[in-house]
Formats: sequence, C-alpha cells, structure tokens
Amino acid sequence: MRNPDNANYWALILGASSGFGEAASLKLAEDGYNIVGVHLDRQATMGNVERIVNQIKAAGSDVLFYNINAADALKRIEIIEELKTRSKGKPFIKILMHSLAFGTLKRFIPADQELAMTKAQLEMTLDVMAHSLVYWTQDLVVNNLIIPKARIFAMTSSGGHASIPYYGAVSAAKASLESHVRQLSLELGHLEISVNAIMAGVTDTPALRKIPGSIPMLEVAKRKNPRKRHTTPSDVAKIISLLCNDGGDWISGSIIHADGGEDIVSYVGQGGDLI
Repeated sequence: MRNPDNANYWALILGASSGFGEAASLKLAEDGYNIVGVHLDRQATMGNVERIVNQIKAAGSDVLFYNINAADALKRIEIIEELKTRSKGKPFIKILMHSLAFGTLKRFIPADQELAMTKAQLEMTLDVMAHSLVYWTQDLVVNNLIIPKARIFAMTSSGGHASIPYYGAVSAAKASLESHVRQLSLELGHLEISVNAIMAGVTDTPALRKIPGSIPMLEVAKRKNPRKRHTTPSDVAKIISLLCNDGGDWISGSIIHADGGEDIVSYVGQGGDLI
C-alpha cells in the first residue's frame, strides 16, 4: 500500500533493470518511494528498462535511471554529484539495495580445453559484486545523502557458504559481501542505519541462467524447498518492503534467509523424500 510519508524519500537500486533489483524497484515505488536505478543494458534490453520506468511513474513515484557500470568510480561520482544537486543539502536516500550480478563463471583449475580464472577476472568479480557496496555506501554517507535509520540491503546467495561448479569467483564475492555487511552495520550504528544481506533461494533470473548447470540446479531446488516452488524476485521484494517499515532498522548485520526454508534442507531425493 502506498504510504504518502515515503514520498519524501528515495531508494537507490544498484542493478535495477532485472531480477531482484527490478522487483524491488517496482515494489518500493508501489510503497511510495521515489527510485534511483543504476543498471547496465545494451540497446536490445532497453525496452525492458523503459517498461520498468513507466511502471514506476504509473505508481506515482519520481524516477531517475542511469545506464552505467555501477563499479565505475568516475560514473559513480557523477551520479553522486547529481544527487547532491537534487538534495539541496538535505539527505533523502532511505534505501540502498545492492543487486549487482556481473562476474566471471570459470573454474579455478581448468579442465581439458578450458581456460583458468585469471587474476583480472577474479578481482573484477569481487570488485563489482562485493566491494562496490562499500564504495557506494561511503559516498552516500560522506556526501550527506543517506538519512538516519536508512536501510541497506545486499543480495547474497547460498554460494557464500557452499561450493558450486564454476561459481568460485562469485562465491568468494558473496562471502566478501557478507563480511562487508557486518562491518558496515558496525560502523553505521551511530546513524541507526541497518545493513543486511538477503539470501534468496534459488531463483530463475537471467543471472542464474548464465551459470553452467543452472537447469538441474533449479530442479533440485524445487524438490528441496519445503514450499515445493522456487523463490521469486517478488518474494524478495516483499521482504525488503517489510524491513523498510518502522522498527525494521533494529535488524542489522544479519544474513536474512528469503527462501521459504530451502537452505535448511540438506538433501532431497528424486521422489521428494527428505534424506
């Protein structure tokens, strides 16, 4: 339900054009927040971006979308400067969501006819999918753009504590991201800003489809989940919406499981019986 009190605040969504970022943008606009979306899209997918922008406007919210690499320091500074001009010295960002899914999917130790993960690829994956959370948060705080009792969310996955073929660099990034969440929660406590990682269940998103073996992964997750279905981006967006309500700021430094209980089930057989 749209809350008129939210009309004074903005949500900054990193990775706003698909998956969890798209769903959160639409849900938070429905709740009354204005949306700043950062995304990286080629011409072929810009039609989807236009649809999202139009839906946000139709909900009655203002919207700013930037088609840039969120891990590019110069581009980040440009957006921060634009937001400073718009803020007129008064902080107005209440929500920061980090939902960037751009990394290299390779083995560390290559099999036959494969290329191994390179230093540049490993560092890029961690910079985009983990360290960029710190840099955006730093800039929002230092430039007085984020309000007290704001909410910061970072999308993690079971890869942060489990090994998945070809997922090594992303797994390292997720573990690093979770560490950054804990540290930021500590350092932003004096501003009463909560920082949490959202660990979604296996979700059929464009990012997941890029992982080799994603189809069997989806099949296993559905059998494993106590609800017998996959997590959806909408499920996660609703949880973020709930945590943005009054009182949600007291949950901080946590990994919040948004998976219908999927991660607690260790293994499930072909017939669906728990083992």
